[in-house]
Amino acid sequence: MAIAFVLINTELGAENELVNQLKAIENVKYVYVLYGAYDLVVKIEAPNSEILKKTISNNIRQLKNVRSTLTMTVIDEN
Repeated sequence: MAIAFVLINTELGAENELVNQLKAIENVKYVYVLYGAYDLVVKIEAPNSEILKKTISNNIRQLKNVRSTLTMTVIDEN
């Protein structure tokens, strides 16, 4: 299993709309709204790293109102 956390900066006021869109994406497990440098954090669990990459590149980053992302890939799960 491949796991990643994606930090997202959104367009101003678009957080709630994006939460609903993100929750509808396959392999997205959790979406949280944040205060601070980033607006949202998303946890993704995919069967392998290739599907994880496609979920981020083809689904999340292509959403309207996503300004930027920072992806942190989990390398060890204890």
